[in-house]
Amino acid sequence: MNPLVKFLFLLLCFFASNVLTAQVSSSYSISFDNAVHHEAVVNATFKDLNPDDLEFRMSRTSPGRYALHEFMKNVYGLKVTDGKGKVLSVTRTDPYSWHVKGHDGIIKLSYILFGNRGDGTYSQIDETHAHLNMPATFIYAKGIENSGIEVTFKTREDLNWKVATQLKPISGNTYYARDLQYFMDSPTEISNYSTRSFDVKGQTIYFVLHHNGSEAELDTYFEKVKKVVVQEEAVFGELPKFDYGVYTFLACYIPNASGDGMEHRNSTILTSTRSLSEGGMRGNIGTVAHEFFHSWNVERIRPDALEPFSFDEANMTGALWFAEGFTSYYTSLILCRSGLINREEYIDGLTRSFNYVWNSPGRQFFNPIEMSYQAPFVDAARSVDPVNRSNTFISYYSYGSMLGLALDLSLREKGLHLDDYMKQVWVTYGEQETPYTVEDLHNTLNNYAGVDFGNYFFNSYIYKSGMPEMKRLFNNFGVLLSQNRNKIDFGASVKKGVITTNTTMGLSAYNAGLDSGDKILKLNTVLVDEFTDFDALINALKPNDIVNIVYERYGETKETKVTLQASNSYTLSLFESNNLKLEEKEKALREAWLQAKL
Repeated sequence: MNPLVKFLFLLLCFFASNVLTAQVSSSYSISFDNAVHHEAVVNATFKDLNPDDLEFRMSRTSPGRYALHEFMKNVYGLKVTDGKGKVLSVTRTDPYSWHVKGHDGIIKLSYILFGNRGDGTYSQIDETHAHLNMPATFIYAKGIENSGIEVTFKTREDLNWKVATQLKPISGNTYYARDLQYFMDSPTEISNYSTRSFDVKGQTIYFVLHHNGSEAELDTYFEKVKKVVVQEEAVFGELPKFDYGVYTFLACYIPNASGDGMEHRNSTILTSTRSLSEGGMRGNIGTVAHEFFHSWNVERIRPDALEPFSFDEANMTGALWFAEGFTSYYTSLILCRSGLINREEYIDGLTRSFNYVWNSPGRQFFNPIEMSYQAPFVDAARSVDPVNRSNTFISYYSYGSMLGLALDLSLREKGLHLDDYMKQVWVTYGEQETPYTVEDLHNTLNNYAGVDFGNYFFNSYIYKSGMPEMKRLFNNFGVLLSQNRNKIDFGASVKKGVITTNTTMGLSAYNAGLDSGDKILKLNTVLVDEFTDFDALINALKPNDIVNIVYERYGETKETKVTLQASNSYTLSLFESNNLKLEEKEKALREAWLQAKL
């Protein structure tokens, strides 16, 4: 018997002998007859309603996201009746909700949903799959959020579709959620997917893959997934207690997907256009590592500002440097410890994030907490008006990742390490599912590493935007931090003669008054046009050279002198790669940092 089928059968036997813990007040069915045009039809019944005014609405955001996405825009053809089939009139008081009066305690509604984005935020419906993020799919009723929910997926048998979800199976393709929060946190993949599984200390890890590749490719890839799971468990000393003893990776590696990863309580969405045969075998595994680490960090080690998660407004927390950033730090580290990348690759991979964070002008405006507060504006959010984020914002993923690196190396100087700090945060907050504050993280570090160390780290690098002395820290681990000051940083991207980005504060182009959209006509005596390799012209010069640039702005020809500045870019590399001797102490520290934990 197929392992997944066997598991579902055992679950059904168990659930049949147990009374559901919450009365079902919301029931849905969803069908996909017009999947070719990206439509689904949703039918919903809400009961046990207050006979007065009922509000039902579409979510504005989604668990794991912090910006508003206004899922209502893809709902149309709404019809509403009471329990006896009487058509009810609906009023609108805002763009996201409907109000109904005069019902009999039951509301039935139907609507058409359009969905054509396969990622962690939206839904995608076509003849390859129904990829459903629940907030982007289902209208819900206010006032019964704490009641149970049932949903029936009417699969396309002609397409051999099957259902994969963290929802509790009831019978056939009907599933149960204990409340709205759990329902909205339960993405579902419906397709002709393949499955692999393995057991870890009494719990089952499933990998569901919808792709165009072979079973042999999945076998190879799943061995990589297993290594990631084992090494991440080693950080915390145990897996979370997954609901129903199961965790499910829901992966779609197909051409019509959009690259993404989105964590959930007992599952995660993984999407990529890269097939396993076309770079995905290596390129997609990082998302696996990142999202599974979230099973601990953010799903159960949970910022208090996200509890309960609001579907009506943007959710904001000052802890994303830790929740997302420290998770990002462990992403590549786990790949290294798992042997999926070598140590040279790992160290080299740190270079880009290091340069981005250390050289960003954004640190003069916001500390890591305030960078986290920017999430509603940057987390898959879009703005029509131009922004200056290249100069004012540092991704909390990268910022936090470098802070995690700095903290780990600093702790290891003291004979401690970040793994044990994370484990202490887990035991104190995550295992108990007690939401934390930034101050709680601070106090936990004080308890673990000492008051002086904890206070210095948080006061210098979290509450303020200072940066540690990384050259010394890297040296302790046989890693060389170097700079080539003979290179030039013009401070802007120039394509086809046009500056295509905001010029970077403090660098050559910015200081000379150049700006995005300026069309460069001449560099000294050299004419510049769309075929000119502007970077080559600049790189042929030396730091501190003064060049004359003629440019066009708003139809007017202008001229400015630019003092070319040396690049602040760093390179990270192992001592051995630079013919530097690796001392035994440095070697031991590096081994303890990068070696597999099991």
